[in-house]
Amino acid sequence: MRIAMVASECEPWAKTGGLADVVDALSRALGTPVPGGLGHEVDVYLPWYRDLAPPSGVLPMELRVPVGDARGDGPRHELVTLWSGNADGYRLRLVQHAPSFDRDGYYVDGDGDFADNPARFTLLGRAALEAIRAEARPVDVIHGHDWQAGPALLSLRHRYRADPLLAGTAMMLTCHNLAYHGWTPRSGAWQLDLPDTVGARDGIDLLREAIKIADIVNTVSPSYARESLTPAYGAGLGEVLRARGGRYLGIINGIDTTLWDPATDPALAAPYDAGDLAPKALTRAALMDRHGLAADGPLLGVIGRLDPQKGFDLVAAAAARLVDLGARLIVLGTGDERLIAGLLETAAEHPDRIAVLDRFDRDEARRIYAGADLFLMPSRFEPCGQGQLIAMRYGTPPVVRRSGGLSDTVIDADEDPAIGTGFVFGPADPASLVEAVGRALRALADPPRFRHIQAQGMATDHSWRLPARQYELAYERAVSG
Repeated sequence: MRIAMVASECEPWAKTGGLADVVDALSRALGTPVPGGLGHEVDVYLPWYRDLAPPSGVLPMELRVPVGDARGDGPRHELVTLWSGNADGYRLRLVQHAPSFDRDGYYVDGDGDFADNPARFTLLGRAALEAIRAEARPVDVIHGHDWQAGPALLSLRHRYRADPLLAGTAMMLTCHNLAYHGWTPRSGAWQLDLPDTVGARDGIDLLREAIKIADIVNTVSPSYARESLTPAYGAGLGEVLRARGGRYLGIINGIDTTLWDPATDPALAAPYDAGDLAPKALTRAALMDRHGLAADGPLLGVIGRLDPQKGFDLVAAAAARLVDLGARLIVLGTGDERLIAGLLETAAEHPDRIAVLDRFDRDEARRIYAGADLFLMPSRFEPCGQGQLIAMRYGTPPVVRRSGGLSDTVIDADEDPAIGTGFVFGPADPASLVEAVGRALRALADPPRFRHIQAQGMATDHSWRLPARQYELAYERAVSG
């Protein structure tokens, strides 16, 4: 099949979170014509943001792209340059339009969301559709990711439905996080260049409208798919998701097991694998020494966007009690300034027990995954999560909350000692997190038992092999109507 991905992020060119990793790794798993890849033809359409470093050998093509006009005179046309180059197993297609994408930040600045986000991502989607038309090669599926791809799917349905090249194109939408909708008030709806019948009287919820029209909709774990049908987790979309019935699926994310491999990871002090975990201690010692942490206690690692959704407020509230248990804590991430300030304040009280790294640092993240004894991921809700998968791959059992994809990927070692891969707790409160860490520390103090838990996690297949096949089946279903 020919598959056109439309996404606002793709690793390693543009990333703020896990979306970028998924778009890249899934595209390679679907496209790479080598053992393990499925051999489809995949294009990934991505904005050319400021400071993006393209792959070598990209070639340009000029496109005139129809977009909305505030005067209401019908669509006007913007000249964009589409740069195409080979990525690892797929073709990257960079949409260059300086007024839209040559700015600091992908979605927001210091004042909040960019007011022209609807226009910017309409331009991305329309450029993808116009490129398909210009090349006169139909695609089987347009696969959009999150609300930023909503304009591409809505344009295909409402503005290109009579185009003979595009009329038969199937549509799939992946909702990585239902909390972000791409709300566009009616006063700004001209940016989307859609019929007035699309949306509600007061505006257009891009994610909601895309969910309604896609042939197949999925989110990134079976448990989150079920949870999202409830008021507590559906972010106001439960009704429209329920209406899709069997066309709303949960497909668990994978990780790229070639990129995430402690046996070959150049960021680590020494490589290791499940057969010999002894070198893991070298990365642990170097990590603790670099950040001034006392080495005579267990090390808990935390990585991610510092946000209440991710449960980092639970980590902040529990930090002092974790220290009382004898643990050391290293936190890497950016986000909520209040959370960071609270963690820094606690770290100042325990300078040899807690280190807070307020930054984005790929290599240090790898060293934390490898060097920590346990990995904390207490998300209030988690569509899938990749941190827990990487941690298990690196022999670092995760402590997670029973939510979404965390429920699908981590087996509590106390509930099922034979196959347990980590430690799971229920209520979203600091006391429950501390209790779960206490259980994990007791396992750590029993080396044969802890090595068994490590081995179970490292032996689990969290690659993209099975998820890619599930996406392939979903595409086939979308194409069949």
